Amino acid sequence: MFDPSSSDAASAHRVGSPFQGNSTFAPSNAALLSISHVEAPVVVPSSHFDDVLAPTLERLRLRPGLLEKVAGVRERRWWAPGQAASDVAAECGAKALSEAGVDASQVGMVISTTVTRPHLEPAVATSVHHGMDLPTSALNFDIANACLAWVNGVQVASAMIDAGMIEYAVVLGAEDVRSMHEGTVARLQREGITRKDFLNEFATMTLGCGAAAAVIGRADRHPEGHRIVGGVSRAGTAHHELCIGDMNHMRTDAKLMLTEGIEIVVDAFEAGDALWGWRDARKFVIHQISRVHTETLVNRIGVDPAKVPMTFPTWGNVGPISLPMTLAASAPEFSPGDKVIAMGVGSGLNTAMLELAW
Repeated sequence: MFDPSSSDAASAHRVGSPFQGNSTFAPSNAALLSISHVEAPVVVPSSHFDDVLAPTLERLRLRPGLLEKVAGVRERRWWAPGQAASDVAAECGAKALSEAGVDASQVGMVISTTVTRPHLEPAVATSVHHGMDLPTSALNFDIANACLAWVNGVQVASAMIDAGMIEYAVVLGAEDVRSMHEGTVARLQREGITRKDFLNEFATMTLGCGAAAAVIGRADRHPEGHRIVGGVSRAGTAHHELCIGDMNHMRTDAKLMLTEGIEIVVDAFEAGDALWGWRDARKFVIHQISRVHTETLVNRIGVDPAKVPMTFPTWGNVGPISLPMTLAASAPEFSPGDKVIAMGVGSGLNTAMLELAW
């Protein structure tokens, strides 16, 4: 394990080393104590979009089935009518605390990493804080960084635990994309929609709803926890306009998002591999986007596809929550001592990944 307090660590920060300042972090005493997820109950098959957009597809001479054939997304999920995503996030957070054996009164911070915030203010974390019945002393705020926010939340929580500011943190989120889907369908049903218009909004229809929550705590007090060994980040913000969205409309240049995004992901992974030997990991839990993104990444970094769990076929892209949901679903397959690499990426473009010692 890389010890950031060692003399070797100090020398590693010299210019030219893969361990360079802001881009790399190595928590000294942070561990993942639990990871939980909740699947939204309403299954929405990709054929739904083919049905409601049939006249548009026919006019544009596009074949139905593109979402499954191109993206590999067979279905995604919606919350039930009247089911508030923030309430589910709070429930998921309480579940994670119970699994970690941590009482709500011990929590020093809750971070919501939800992209699909229903309002600009207050922070979604305020609703979650209330729903989890956390103490008034517990910090609560949102982190927004597209699909990378959950990994960023873990970074912040780890740093604050190392600093002695808090004992426990909950990093969570719940995505609700139903209104985005409905708005996208309404636009694509209009007269005058072009193929380019359709393709710009194609990625929106791959999104899905879901929730996940993780409890982070002190490794020295929880030997049963999964140590957060370290991680690497990279930015490619020259491409910040490739995917721009709000709760009503999202447009995406999917081709450039893939070609440009993969470069910063590979760069970060190679830096992490140089430091911690990531290629021999047990599992690579990546942000879930599509079949082509997964296959491209696997080929570029040269790992066994069997080590990369895939949940996008049935959950779609659940934004920043797709990675922790996939981690939670895969966790029963892990054994003590397994090296697990969590690889996040988000529009902007940004990537951050971290190693967990299971």
